[in-house]
Amino acid sequence: MRKSRFSCGAIVLCGLLFLLAVAEPSPARVMAAAELKSAGAQAAPQRPSPSETPVPGLPKSERVEPKSGQTEQYTLSEDRYEKAVAYSRAGYALYFVSYFLSFAVLLLFLRFGVAAKFRDFAERVTGRRWLQGFIFVPLLILASDIFDLPVRLYWHALSLRYEQSVQRWGSWFWDWTKEELVGTLFALILALILFAVIRRSPRRWWLYFWFASLPIFLGIIFINPLVIDPLFHKFEPLDKEYPQMVVDIEKLTSKAGVPIPRDRIFLMHASEKSNEINAYVTGVGASKRVVIWDTTLQKMSKDEALFILGHELGHYVLGHIWKGFLFGAIALLCALYVIFWGLHWVLDRWGRDWQIYGLEDWASLAAFLLLLQLIMFFASPLVNGITRIQEHAADVYGLEVIHGIVPNSEEVAAHSFQILGEVDLEDPNPPAFIRFWLYSHPPVAERLIFAHSYDPWAKGESPKYVKSREH
Repeated sequence: MRKSRFSCGAIVLCGLLFLLAVAEPSPARVMAAAELKSAGAQAAPQRPSPSETPVPGLPKSERVEPKSGQTEQYTLSEDRYEKAVAYSRAGYALYFVSYFLSFAVLLLFLRFGVAAKFRDFAERVTGRRWLQGFIFVPLLILASDIFDLPVRLYWHALSLRYEQSVQRWGSWFWDWTKEELVGTLFALILALILFAVIRRSPRRWWLYFWFASLPIFLGIIFINPLVIDPLFHKFEPLDKEYPQMVVDIEKLTSKAGVPIPRDRIFLMHASEKSNEINAYVTGVGASKRVVIWDTTLQKMSKDEALFILGHELGHYVLGHIWKGFLFGAIALLCALYVIFWGLHWVLDRWGRDWQIYGLEDWASLAAFLLLLQLIMFFASPLVNGITRIQEHAADVYGLEVIHGIVPNSEEVAAHSFQILGEVDLEDPNPPAFIRFWLYSHPPVAERLIFAHSYDPWAKGESPKYVKSREH
């Protein structure tokens, strides 16, 4: 379960923006929002020896000497296997618990008139409609997130227990507070726009709000690496500590046809809070940059880290960022249209019981969020299915772009997945339903096998993506 940067209530309102999720590792690892998830560097795991009859994720009761010296299957020690299964299954359960809890809280807020009481309080404080939003929206968002806090606390406790996180509780609570402040700010802006267009056009507000929200969402993507990410982690130019790594990355980006200046390649000090490994391309326009976590460089070889970066470059070169934004925009339009009709039906049926007097009533925001929660939940399999396709394409691109730069590139890529799975406790055999519903990436065992076997050059075939630069 991977955590998102914003908390539940705010993410629900801004939620469909995050359908873009084009550069984040395994979905089931995050949830109550990238919050992605050491105080000292953890040593890189030793390469596990394949079992006699390799099976993806097969626990090994004993080590045997490798016969080929190659990483052909995702294998874990008995202890690591048990931890990976337990940690992953707990994450799956908490994902559904969190959604159910968020839905139940909003429903109870409506059923028992809590949303209406928040509205009445805001109206008593000020008669100015727009100022009422500054009171009502934070009250609703923060109250909802307080009920979700136990799930967040339990997940962090699990992350500490399974050594995925090293973040102390004081630091964690400070990050949670910043998430609330930032998320509530964005929720407030969107809510003020939403109710302004509802008052202006009760029948076409869903279309006008869609038009108004798109530049805001694009602005969030732009400012995220400049303003939001630095609130949670320390960043510095990569060439300050790893100048040779920057040279190697420049070779990679040059081959990819997307040369990125040195001052756009950053090191993120993730080890202060996490043991997980990651790298990503983020931002648009002037904010575009490559980011690699220090944990990745501590636990992977230089060549393995280059494959991870090659994968992330694939998202950019293959247009996944803009395709994801367009898909998210279309999904948002459809969701708003469904909510438009859904709100009319819900308020006609229960509005009087909930003390909501129409769409313009601030208390109707709780019903809006409730419907958006339902749409996001049931849209998850479709969204994740599309992103799995993109992630596989990025794997192919990563393999092709490092070919000729990294020796034995297929083995390097396969072993990087082995390390990723071992360090991040990736589920060796996720249930079919969980993979369908939650996984935005193919399971690591499948990715490893594909990486090890992908070799069009040996077959005299043309690579799928990186063609013109192959010799």
